[in-house]
Amino acid sequence: MEFFATARVAATADLLQRQLTVQGLPGLCASIDTVLEHAGDRGRIYCVWGEFAVQRDAIRGGVRFTLPGCPNALAWTVTTGLPPDPQAVVIHCTINRPDHDPDFIETIETFVDDWREGLEKALTASGSADQADSVRGSTGPP
Repeated sequence: MEFFATARVAATADLLQRQLTVQGLPGLCASIDTVLEHAGDRGRIYCVWGEFAVQRDAIRGGVRFTLPGCPNALAWTVTTGLPPDPQAVVIHCTINRPDHDPDFIETIETFVDDWREGLEKALTASGSADQADSVRGSTGPP
């Protein structure tokens, strides 16, 4: 199954890769309560579904997070600069099942929406100068 949300914020792939870290997950998504441990791009989190190992990878357009021990192989990407809407930040979440319990699906929909809300708050409030530098760097001098 696939789930999508679109955050209407100005961001570059470089900005997403710098700001979306394992350590910062609770500040970006209300469905992630705490980071129990972290070491670079790996860690353990406590979230709406319980405790899981988490892995972060820089990818084209942004980042991918996976929960390697999740029985549903939950993974999500946060990307920008790609079709069909290169100006938006897209949250794309997947599980390895064609269908699932409606209550579980609802928690995934909330998780994706929490990411959208968190990104809109974090990237609008925190990174104005950082965003401007990143955008300027990708389009040339002002």
